[in-house]
Amino acid sequence: MAQVSIIIPAYNEEKRLPATLQKISAFIKKKKLKAEIIVVDDGSTDNTSGAALAFKGAKIRVIKNPGNMGKGYSVKNGAMGASGDIILFTDADLSTPIKHLEEFIAFHKKGYDVVIASRDLVESKVMVPQSHLREFGGKFFNLMVRVVTGLMVHDTQCGFKSFTKKAAGIIFPRQTIFNFGFDVELLYIASRRGLSIKESAVEWYNDSATKVKFLRDSVKMFAELFIIRFNGAGGRYN
Repeated sequence: MAQVSIIIPAYNEEKRLPATLQKISAFIKKKKLKAEIIVVDDGSTDNTSGAALAFKGAKIRVIKNPGNMGKGYSVKNGAMGASGDIILFTDADLSTPIKHLEEFIAFHKKGYDVVIASRDLVESKVMVPQSHLREFGGKFFNLMVRVVTGLMVHDTQCGFKSFTKKAAGIIFPRQTIFNFGFDVELLYIASRRGLSIKESAVEWYNDSATKVKFLRDSVKMFAELFIIRFNGAGGRYN
């Protein structure tokens, strides 16, 4: 049975982390998975690392970033230190339920290199929606992703993505963006390197305590689309 590495990028998640780890641990036990959980502490000012290390229900490793480096840096740091045959990263709030990992593993067994959660497929179920402003912003951003980068993906920003070990070894060493535009860069690299990408319909629950600051982070993300395109044209991902 393939081993799975589950990466949780975490910044000041002391309060939410125990419940998340409990859900993941219960899923691992129920499905009899061989798995490790990697919590990447992104320079938290609370006891995020302590909360992770205090959890006794599963095999957990904590990796500490050298300060507050960004979610993309945390995901890369975790992926580069993962030992699993399949490497998944998921948000600390589990907006996408961990149960979907079972479907993702099945897709990898069918030969897909990268599997990503999508909220915009017909079969997807947005159980708790975002505000109308954020929802419109997300749809417009994904339109711009297609225009600027050529990626034909419905939803690049859902924080639940998995990679085979081989794909991770190709993608993450080439990652350069550490802010919220990093998801697009990962998929762009995968596409440029000829890796297969599967979008999977999921349930999704918006968490009002999201760390994304709509205006500030949106501006950065749009700018990063052009950086990705520039990097691609310059051969940075070759």
